[in-house]
Amino acid sequence: MKDKLYSVLRKRWTPWAAAAIAAMVTAFLLHHHGRIWWCACGKATPWSGDIWTSHNSQHLFDPYSFSHVLHGVIFCGLFALLLRKASSQWRFFFSIVLECAWELFENSPFIIQRYREGTFALGYEGDSVLNSMGDVMSCGIGFAVAYYLGLRRSLVFVAIVELVMLVWIRDNLTLNIIMLIHPIDAIKAWQMGQ
Repeated sequence: MKDKLYSVLRKRWTPWAAAAIAAMVTAFLLHHHGRIWWCACGKATPWSGDIWTSHNSQHLFDPYSFSHVLHGVIFCGLFALLLRKASSQWRFFFSIVLECAWELFENSPFIIQRYREGTFALGYEGDSVLNSMGDVMSCGIGFAVAYYLGLRRSLVFVAIVELVMLVWIRDNLTLNIIMLIHPIDAIKAWQMGQ
């Protein structure tokens, strides 16, 4: 009985523990590569809502956290297709690992410079470690939302979040990808209110 209980617990908790370890390793690597732990202002507040200040991407959550929620929704669908035989816990783990990889890439000098040149994030310095961990948590939330909603309602959820972000901050996941890969001057001017 004791061995069976241990086996069940190990199967269920291993993916969650592995996801937590992946996040901790990512935090360590980000800090090791020069990312500050939290905002240079010294206040580790949970939310910074103004994308036009130096506080953007420096606190736990900001308007771009919603893009990371959408990452989780997309990863949930992607891994449901690619890893059909895997449990939802392992698909969650792979989603977190992919998000952690993105956080490391997003905070590389190459991508930081790309954001500065191609988007309206002119003074972007990269994320704080706290913000990156908030982004990883947001991805996990998005995965859970998609798992609960299912495919059709998740697609509606993605469309609503994208539209709200577009109206709210003149940016969203779709525009972020476009402007990172192939910047368009007209979009950048619109985003800057010109």
